[in-house]
Amino acid sequence: MINLTDSAVNAVKSAISASAQPRSGLRIMVEAGGCDGFKYKMDLADGAKPDDTVIERDGIKVFVDNKSHEHLAGTTIDFVVALEGSGFTFDNPNASSSCSCGKSFSR
Repeated sequence: MINLTDSAVNAVKSAISASAQPRSGLRIMVEAGGCDGFKYKMDLADGAKPDDTVIERDGIKVFVDNKSHEHLAGTTIDFVVALEGSGFTFDNPNASSSCSCGKSFSR
């Protein structure tokens, strides 16, 4: 299961409402690359693909392909507002290490 904090849910709702095209949720992926071996990717999505797991929280649908889901199980996603910048953060229990930017990890 992937968890979104209230702050993350609000940020996604805001992004969906500001989108020029209708979007039905958030796609979260893990790809090879980044500083530490894997990197997180997020984008607004039109809908689920055939191999997606769909998670719903407070009216927000989160689409995760099955390959990425194994890397993200148990992850909590937050949206943080700070002086040095705002953005999504990932607390991933499957990561053995992560880079300082928080956008990539290794297993």
